Amino acid sequence: MITIYHRPQTLEEALTLLAQPNTVPLGGGTLLAARHPTADSVQAVDLQSLGLDSLTKKGNDLEIGATCTLQTLLENENCPEALKAAIKLEAPINTRNSATTAGTLVACDGRSPFATALLSLDAKLTIVSKQSSVIGVGEFLALRPSGLITSITIPLNTKFAFEFVSRTPTDKPIICAALTQWSSGRTRLALGGFGKSPMLAMDGGESEGLESAARITYHEATDEWASAEYRMDVAAVLAKRCLEYFNA
Repeated sequence: MITIYHRPQTLEEALTLLAQPNTVPLGGGTLLAARHPTADSVQAVDLQSLGLDSLTKKGNDLEIGATCTLQTLLENENCPEALKAAIKLEAPINTRNSATTAGTLVACDGRSPFATALLSLDAKLTIVSKQSSVIGVGEFLALRPSGLITSITIPLNTKFAFEFVSRTPTDKPIICAALTQWSSGRTRLALGGFGKSPMLAMDGGESEGLESAARITYHEATDEWASAEYRMDVAAVLAKRCLEYFNA
């Protein structure tokens, strides 16, 4: 349970508090309750007074504040339509109204449509601890570094598509594919629906070999939801659909 509650007014104050043992950040609160059973004794550092909820278009990028809610991002005119589709699958509307973008990413597993979309878009995270650094979302998912995410930046000058298969239209996907293509021809395919984190299947100068890359990525993706063989076949189909969407 939360035994001490802090509401810092500056980022520096928040970082000092978060450096203490058994102290966790509090964004929307949905994940803190889920990840810390009632037997736990933690200090919560509420981030809502730090001005980290902005949502700003800067040139060809969309800069998303860490405490911007999923629903706010979904409703923003600059949010890509395919990303909106992924957000709708991430959580029901009541949760989206409080869950933050950074909190959702920090707590995600491989079934997260939102994290899969960000991996495909090669989103950049600004993380602050003793100093500020910018890292790719792929590096973040692989290493789970310490520090406080303050913003997430995604490109807007790309083609982006998202396809999925789930047991019901509102379930998190058993398989999902997110494909991003830049004007240079760079093509980046991320697959979700399995494991601890979404997987990057392709990041190359062109789309050739896209379906093969999807199959190979899922070759050991068997769990209680689906077999690897099923995922391999469906992932290839979804990747092809994404590419066809660009050419339609």
